[in-house]
Amino acid sequence: MKSILKSAVAAMALASVATVATATELRLSHQWSNKDIRHQVAQIVADEVAAADVDLEIKIFGSKSLFKPREQYKPLSRGQLDMTVLPLSYAGGQQPAYNLTLMPGLVKNHDHAARLSKSAFMEALEAKMAEDDVMVLVHGYLAGGFAGKDKCITAPEDVAGLQTRAAGKSFEQMLAGAGASIASMASSEIYNAMQTGVLQAANTSSSSFVSYRIYEQVSCYTPAGDVALWFMYQPLLMNKSTFEGLSEDQQNALLAAAGKAEAYYLEEAKKQDAASAEVFKEAGVEIAEMSAEDFDAWRKLAMETSYAKFVEEVSDGQALLDMALAVE
Repeated sequence: MKSILKSAVAAMALASVATVATATELRLSHQWSNKDIRHQVAQIVADEVAAADVDLEIKIFGSKSLFKPREQYKPLSRGQLDMTVLPLSYAGGQQPAYNLTLMPGLVKNHDHAARLSKSAFMEALEAKMAEDDVMVLVHGYLAGGFAGKDKCITAPEDVAGLQTRAAGKSFEQMLAGAGASIASMASSEIYNAMQTGVLQAANTSSSSFVSYRIYEQVSCYTPAGDVALWFMYQPLLMNKSTFEGLSEDQQNALLAAAGKAEAYYLEEAKKQDAASAEVFKEAGVEIAEMSAEDFDAWRKLAMETSYAKFVEEVSDGQALLDMALAVE
């Protein structure tokens, strides 16, 4: 009887070990808090995969707890990290083509961004990711705008002579072309720089404008609206070999989850821009609107500055730029 009991216990233990062995855990890293839209996108994927019951668990490491923001792409490409939500331009050092995903005037609005994500341009970028053993699970862009300490900024002439903070090298090149003096700093430093008179204008994301309370230091805000200059591609990426090593059921669960997350990302990104305008308006800040003519003037300037520099520095830069510009 004892031997039968021992055998039964041993069998149960082996079954338990087998169950644990079949469950796969994926590690997902990002730099934001759990209130951020990008965390919420990751959480949707994790929750949907868990609900699919395919022995797959996604463990999220937010707030820079696993890797520093700009140091996530390399471990992802090497299989040391399974998934990340990442501004792709952070990896522009490894793949210069990625700098096109933070280029002024390349994206007009969120619906245009969604069309770019399904275009030949994105396919070309995904081919470069594949070279690094990386793939896209969830496409997504976030938008931003301008804020002026003493005046509204809608057209290139509005920044002439102003000490201006831009988001990224390409924006700095364009603003310098418009006659602005460039002050490079993190978005977290904009508030103090404006408070002390170091800065008269700034360009960053809608969410950063609100979270850093820039509305306390400016007289005018130009949010992303029907058109916007500042769009940054920030997808949920996955190591390609890790994905291919999963079972068919696990892969299907991930892709289904990614589809839900991508639809959410697009709708919430649109809401963030409108919400930021309301916050500034409630704080007594004037709200300006960039017209289609303003946008065209900025894009013309970007072509002469940022775009020209990109084409000069990237071997297939012109072809990639043409593909992006071909998307209406």
